Amino acid sequence: MLRLGGYINILIAVGHIVGLIWAEQMFEITGIGKEMDELAQTHSSLPNLLTVFVAIVFFIFGLYGLSADGKFRKLPFLKLGVFTIAGIYIFRGIGELIFDISQQEAAPVTETIYSLIALGIGLLFLIGGLKKWKLKKE
Repeated sequence: MLRLGGYINILIAVGHIVGLIWAEQMFEITGIGKEMDELAQTHSSLPNLLTVFVAIVFFIFGLYGLSADGKFRKLPFLKLGVFTIAGIYIFRGIGELIFDISQQEAAPVTETIYSLIALGIGLLFLIGGLKKWKLKKE
């Protein structure tokens, strides 16, 4: 589970970097076009820099998943990192779903899909982490 969560995060990171080739289309498809246009008014490079930063965060999340699965050396604060990543994803997934339900109008399908994906990745990290560290205690 941790390996799958790690690879998914690395794939998301690569997707962010590759998506910069078609940045405007990627921002529109993901539903953040308006926000990125506003950010570009401050400085034209900010949307791209933010996207690179987000890609780095996803890549680090991926490395933590792979490290916890034993694919390479142990990263610092590995247990804390895995459960923090799980918490971030689960909070994002559930929080967005609750927000969407509380709105008067229907949420776009893409927002619901992104929330479910986030929840799924969070559960991969949570369940994978629980299995990994529970097995070592027995």
